[in-house]
Amino acid sequence: MQRPPMEDFTLKETNPPLGGGKVTGDKLTSTYDLVEQMQYLYVRVVKAKDLPGKDVTGSCDPYVEVKLGNYKGTTRHFEKKSNPEWNQVFAFSKDRIQASFLEVIVKDKDFVKDDFMGRVTFDLNDIPKRAPPDSTLAPQWYRLEDRKGDKVKGELMLAVWWGTQADEAFPEAWHSDAAAVSGTDGLANIRSKVYLSPKLWYLRVNVIEAQDLQLTDKGRYPEVFVKAILGNQVLRSKISPSRNINPMWNEDLMFVAAEPFEEPLILSVEDRVAPNKEEVLGRCVIPWQYVDRRLDHKPILTKWFNLVKHVGEGEKKEIKFATRLHLRICLEGGYHVLDESTHYSSDLRPTAKQLWKNHIGVLELGILSAQGLMPMKAKDGKGTTDAYCVAKYGQKWVRTRTIIDNFTPRWHEQYTWEVYDPCTVITIGVFDNCHLHGGDKSAGARDSRIGKVRIRLSTLETDRVYTHSYPLLVLHPNGVKKMGEIQLAVRFTCISLLNMMHMYSLPLLPKMHYLHPLTVTQLDNLRYQATQIVSMRLSRAEPPLRKEVVEYMLDVGSHMWSMRRSKANFFRIMGVLSGVIAVGKWFDQICNWKNPITTVLIHILFVILVLYPELILPTIFLYLFLIGVWYYRWRPRHPPHMDTRLSHADSAHPDELDEEFDTFPTSRPTEIVRMRYDRLRSIAGRIQTVVGDLATQGERLQSLLSWRDPRATALFVIFCLVAAIVLYVTPFQVVALLTGFYVLRHPRFRHKLPSVPLNFFRRLPARTDCML
Repeated sequence: MQRPPMEDFTLKETNPPLGGGKVTGDKLTSTYDLVEQMQYLYVRVVKAKDLPGKDVTGSCDPYVEVKLGNYKGTTRHFEKKSNPEWNQVFAFSKDRIQASFLEVIVKDKDFVKDDFMGRVTFDLNDIPKRAPPDSTLAPQWYRLEDRKGDKVKGELMLAVWWGTQADEAFPEAWHSDAAAVSGTDGLANIRSKVYLSPKLWYLRVNVIEAQDLQLTDKGRYPEVFVKAILGNQVLRSKISPSRNINPMWNEDLMFVAAEPFEEPLILSVEDRVAPNKEEVLGRCVIPWQYVDRRLDHKPILTKWFNLVKHVGEGEKKEIKFATRLHLRICLEGGYHVLDESTHYSSDLRPTAKQLWKNHIGVLELGILSAQGLMPMKAKDGKGTTDAYCVAKYGQKWVRTRTIIDNFTPRWHEQYTWEVYDPCTVITIGVFDNCHLHGGDKSAGARDSRIGKVRIRLSTLETDRVYTHSYPLLVLHPNGVKKMGEIQLAVRFTCISLLNMMHMYSLPLLPKMHYLHPLTVTQLDNLRYQATQIVSMRLSRAEPPLRKEVVEYMLDVGSHMWSMRRSKANFFRIMGVLSGVIAVGKWFDQICNWKNPITTVLIHILFVILVLYPELILPTIFLYLFLIGVWYYRWRPRHPPHMDTRLSHADSAHPDELDEEFDTFPTSRPTEIVRMRYDRLRSIAGRIQTVVGDLATQGERLQSLLSWRDPRATALFVIFCLVAAIVLYVTPFQVVALLTGFYVLRHPRFRHKLPSVPLNFFRRLPARTDCML
């Protein structure tokens, strides 16, 4: 596979004409200073009255057509109504306007040809300008005119003005570039929208014990467990070790619950009577009013719940008391419910709002435009892309409007978030809208991913506007592909520098994660459940933020095995250790006198530190300080971005990528699965050998005093006695000087054979000879 040129994947600094960067005669708002001010002609069609009847019955089916040059938008029509109310807004981009007059025409819907009822005409030069925070323009009544300009019966209430994307009417407006979109659902799917994630809680069900079980077969020892169901989440406790009619567990079952709480908690006690057969001994439904909320680590009171059992069939079915279950149930407000990976989480606050601290800053994001987008689908025999952006930070999701059939879309929309922790990440994704027609035409379609950008707030300087063009990179089964570039403007404003610096001394997660930590398995399962709940709730919004979009933004599949990612992580570890390795090589050169002047200087420094040991720590910290000051000259000027070389995306083998995109469980042929399994076995074999070698060295250390080799242990014990006597009578500084001079001795006093201590250590026994 040919490697693409790396310059295509780099971050580029841009200098767009932002609203706050230029001063014009128009009134501009500071809230939209990170985007270019885009002018729109807004037309609000409110209602009409006294419309003349056109049908035989004397009634009319009116609708309004707003026409500006080649662009035309229409309202919905009403049947047999002479005083209709529409209250619809139309927006025409000034860049695309090629006419000098605006026509607002009232028509009567008919089977053959719609009848002309009247119109109102505006000269674009006479239309007023408005910019928030000005009050909205009050609509006025206009008398309808015929084609000759004479007044006719009927009036139309309109408001027409020039505005920008900062206008309150912008999100709800019908845009002139959306003429190809059909249906109410289709129009709703292209509008900008702000979403809020549901408030998530951890639900802890502490199963303590049950009493007086009513067993069917009293001649056997019961294998009893508790099953808990919350929506789609099903958890089982372990089988009680006390196999009697009063079983005990004292086990925690953890769920994710979302407000508003819809599904009840269902508990049942079951007995495993056969390997694949369970018998329900009792069941109960716990309403949410019986569930307490806990904000700290203090235990809550336990409660007894009665379980019932349905006996009989049909009309003779009875409900009988079955058993009592001792529980401690609470909603945990002191945890943060992780729906993102902790490596790039956008929110770290606990669930309970009472535990939130004041925000420390404000994040402002301007989504400007995109360039060079790839065709994502075919329409009328040619490639097309209908792009929109989604940004996620904290609980707030934003979605820009969809730009129809454009490879260089311009959004210029600005959004704001409150920041509670600087060590968080904002994620911006670009998608292709496949639901423009709504209804059944888009059923089963999935919005395609175009690319994603992550920006860590702690890497940004405060009060500085970052304007960059980020590459949109997507990994496909045939390799990494650049889908285009997105231009963003980002500013992180700090309210209190002292509070932000104090945040660096606080734990990353709320304190309950450390006082009562959850296991890794629990966290993985709970994160999966949280992402499913968030994607389900947001997909039910209007317009929906679809499941595939939410899962891509939350990196749902990032925990799956990937050979490429494993290689990347290995080389990341090697990159971290490279500094230690470089220091080791440098010290080896010092010991071998590669540069005699440097070695002599090291001898002098060593003697000074041995004679004056109180200088050791100050010297180390002063050295680190000087390194930090020196590196300040080459500090990063740009925020980090997706790195294909670090990710090993540009050098991954096609089969490794095919394995990464495989489903779970696998859907590949048996031969391919066998080959991948053998490859994984060979890699695991090498890892197994390294782990075994590490275990061998540790066991040799243990065998120094274990008398497994009596002669070696005797030699070591005698050596320790002699060393204790010598070190007691000899000053420490003398011992340190002699040891240092021995380590730094000239090569002519060295031997190529291993040293005596190393030979002795390698001869010590390990437990490898006991392994099968």
